[in-house]
Amino acid sequence: MGRAFEYRKASKLKRWGAMSKLFPKLGKIITMAAKEGSSDPDMNSKLRTAIINAKSENMPKDNIEAAIKRASAKDTASMLEVNYECKAPHGVLIFVESMTDNNTRTVANVKNIITKRGGELLTNGSLEFMFDRKALIEFKLTDEMDIEELELELIDAGLQEIEEEDGVCFVTADYTSFGTLNLALEDMKIEITKANLERMANAPISISEQQQVEIDKILEKLEDDEDVQKVFTNIE
Repeated sequence: MGRAFEYRKASKLKRWGAMSKLFPKLGKIITMAAKEGSSDPDMNSKLRTAIINAKSENMPKDNIEAAIKRASAKDTASMLEVNYECKAPHGVLIFVESMTDNNTRTVANVKNIITKRGGELLTNGSLEFMFDRKALIEFKLTDEMDIEELELELIDAGLQEIEEEDGVCFVTADYTSFGTLNLALEDMKIEITKANLERMANAPISISEQQQVEIDKILEKLEDDEDVQKVFTNIE
């Protein structure tokens, strides 16, 4: 299996676990997608993808509908997507994606978590080149599908890699092909079960188990923050 596949398996929201933390994060993504475009998923591909991902995590329909309605609320007017780049101990680099209505609060929280544990908050743009942004899409492989034929049909849409395990297909592409790949799969009547933009370290490092325990504490604290959406590292 390719590196993208292994990365995807390892990053399946393993630390989000509790639904009490996961649903609000998914709800924010839905709200922002609805805010940026139409509240009709059929007219808004970003919202449609956000709903697909929420459903894949068993988010209730009522929660999804409430998140869409919040897009027109006054308190969402100042909601922004903000990234933070950090250096942790043992050569570990951390890229944080957040969605916040108060950047002053969020940056203070992220900085506090990092600096308390021997790391530092870097200037934005410091780590951008250390991570490749990838579109990762999942769907179920049915008996009627042939993975080699799918590969040929999706190359023009930006496909870089397609892999299968246990009846699930994992499609990888550059982030710029996210929309075209989604549309190509929809045109082929293939039901997407999950679609995300991920950041993959282009020079991953290995650390010891003891160092991993130390880093995990930082990652867990970051992912516990209500404004933090995703956390990426350069660890293999």
